[in-house]
Amino acid sequence: MLIARSTTLFVLAALLEIGGAWLVWQGVRENRGWAWIGAGILALGAYGFVATLQPDAHFGRILAAYGGVFVAGSLAWGMAADGYRPDRYDITGALICLAGVAVIMYAPRGR
Repeated sequence: MLIARSTTLFVLAALLEIGGAWLVWQGVRENRGWAWIGAGILALGAYGFVATLQPDAHFGRILAAYGGVFVAGSLAWGMAADGYRPDRYDITGALICLAGVAVIMYAPRGR
């Protein structure tokens, strides 16, 4: 149950952070305006809050592991929102990052 909760929070955090960054990008780089930028800023702030809900209490561990989720999530977002086609090296790198997430977050530590 703990892993399911943690995984759900990582996915939600990724949606908020990557989505927020994408909204700011659209507002600035694609000239969509301040409403897009503002929505992106709100999403980025919400991401920061969601990260605090992780069951593990170690900031460094959570943010390090989230980095791997961010890598894979960014590629997925690019595919869904911008038609990006990752190559085999992108996919391999993302899988390595996700394996790192599993080791950092879910390895038995003898607690």
